[in-house]
Amino acid sequence: MSDYIVRATAANAQIRAFAATTKETVETARTAHDTSPVMTAALGRLLTAGSMMGSMLKSEKDLVTLQIKGDGPAKGLTVTADANANVKGYAIEPQVMLPPNAMHKLDVGGAIGQGFLSVIKDMGFKDPYVGQTQLQTGEIAEDLTYYFATSEQVPSAVGLGVLMEKDNTVKQAGGFIIQLMPFAEEEVIEKLEKNLANVSSVTRLLDEGNTPEQILELLLGDLGLEINDTIPTGFHCNCDKERVEKAIISIGKQEIADMIAEGKPIEVKCQFCNKAYHFDMEDLKRIIKRSK
Repeated sequence: MSDYIVRATAANAQIRAFAATTKETVETARTAHDTSPVMTAALGRLLTAGSMMGSMLKSEKDLVTLQIKGDGPAKGLTVTADANANVKGYAIEPQVMLPPNAMHKLDVGGAIGQGFLSVIKDMGFKDPYVGQTQLQTGEIAEDLTYYFATSEQVPSAVGLGVLMEKDNTVKQAGGFIIQLMPFAEEEVIEKLEKNLANVSSVTRLLDEGNTPEQILELLLGDLGLEINDTIPTGFHCNCDKERVEKAIISIGKQEIADMIAEGKPIEVKCQFCNKAYHFDMEDLKRIIKRSK
């Protein structure tokens, strides 16, 4: 498999951990949405986090959506993942261009600005679970670390990275999520904190060619790392013409009638994958019969 997630435990299950490589996932999103380098990094980080958080879900039909809304030029990002780590997402403003930040890196925080991170978990209940926290840096990994600690009360370390080639394609992408269980001993916590402090950046780890297994070994190797399983992940959109038809129906009978009166076929693009669906006059007449 190309892109995949490793799920593991350490310190006799006092720690649970996830690490992913997502180069193809992020490159697929970049190609679909024609994102600028800084937006490829922003969306890529959120897609990577979403895929790992999807793999945490219990039931096949569960979904998790990560939504960032900020006052920066990017305006916002949305990513949705399922329990099989299929992930999809989009940026509101995919072509934002910014100079590098003070660290000479892509300025994701500057693109996002100040705002909120929402995590919506649809687990088949009447109402989905919604957790919302204020963005801390807009760099996404730190914002998710803060979300886990405050909204889910799970002390976590999140690392995310996207590295670009000179031609603006994706060279590397991936990340990790490490979480402490409520019964974690102080000695384990101290050792983990020390190991995390020795990791300068996820981007560097990826650029050095480290696999998800090797990243976890660096972080948890001296804490009795046990790899449980490995699952594939990838950019996957489940849109189809029927779903797009329902979206057209939702705009109302009058709007559809106006389209028919204009006598021009319409094109509707899926927000998540940018695939175009075409509807001619016969399609629209059929749809208006089904609308209320």
